[in-house]
Amino acid sequence: MGSRLTLLLLVGALGACSSLLPRGSTDTPTGFASFEEAQTAAGKIVAMETPTSELVKLGFDADAGPNVTLIPYPDIVGRLAPNSAVPFDKLDAGIRQCIEAQTACRGYVFHFERQDRKRQGGFWLDFLNVRRITKVTGWWFDALIVVTDGKVLFRNFAGQASTDKVEKQHNPLGPFQPAGESAGSVLLR
Repeated sequence: MGSRLTLLLLVGALGACSSLLPRGSTDTPTGFASFEEAQTAAGKIVAMETPTSELVKLGFDADAGPNVTLIPYPDIVGRLAPNSAVPFDKLDAGIRQCIEAQTACRGYVFHFERQDRKRQGGFWLDFLNVRRITKVTGWWFDALIVVTDGKVLFRNFAGQASTDKVEKQHNPLGPFQPAGESAGSVLLR
């Protein structure tokens, strides 16, 4: 009788304890603590003026920085001059110089992100995979920097200053839901 009471107390305590729910985060290594810091740093990069040697000081290290994507010349042209109906002389001066430099022109996309994921709701519904609610907060920032001959030709940036969303997943079969999904895909083949 004592072990049943202990088990019931334990189950009741766990049911009310949301601190047992998983938490997680995504953090791409960056010197920027916020979207605003990254945006301010990118704003200091001036096309046709900033030498590439200054990029590292501003937090944009193309050689040793993490989460940097090298964009090959054909893709740069596809991104920056996608419409052949726009006359060459109407393109941004930096884009024109990049096109003229051809394969000597390099593009880099710097991606910075911070995301926190926190599960909400009841422990047992989450644990048994019946209902999972995850609150996601954070920010992300991308900067496109095009360079040639030690000089920045073009710079542009985008991102989301504040991510705030709730992901909800409801599985009526609870822990058996994945098995049902697997069986369904086998039957549909």
